[in-house]
Amino acid sequence: MTAAPSNPNRLRLIKLIHVARRELCMDDDIYRLMLAGMTGLDGATSSANLSVPNLLRVLEQLKQRGFKVRPNKTQKRPLADDEQSKKIRSLWLTLHDLGAVRDPSEAALVKFVLSMTKVAALQWLTATQASRVIENLKQWQQRVTRASNSHEGTV
Repeated sequence: MTAAPSNPNRLRLIKLIHVARRELCMDDDIYRLMLAGMTGLDGATSSANLSVPNLLRVLEQLKQRGFKVRPNKTQKRPLADDEQSKKIRSLWLTLHDLGAVRDPSEAALVKFVLSMTKVAALQWLTATQASRVIENLKQWQQRVTRASNSHEGTV
């Protein structure tokens, strides 16, 4: 017997079905009984033996039993790499180094930008919005630097 050709979508569906089984607390016997009882699968009791359309049918059956597909957190949007976004990120990290920003993460930066511009990703900022964020961060940095310099003189 030869193995089915490697289809990335097929492998993704099999992984998703296994996630659904785990989240629905289905042990192996229950899962195999569900497969055996489904019409159109010709008595198959393993996802490894199923075609993509049949894998989709199994996934639909698991959804009917309460499984909810959530986006994969590892498939994040790539970082914005335009010059203004790089400058925003650089200022943010500098503010962290100065102790003004507790969380240097990209998520915290995006939250800050969202609160200021109502835009949820650096990639979506207009040049004007990005300039406004940059100026705001520069002014914040100047305030922090002035405050730390005035405290250095007092001992």
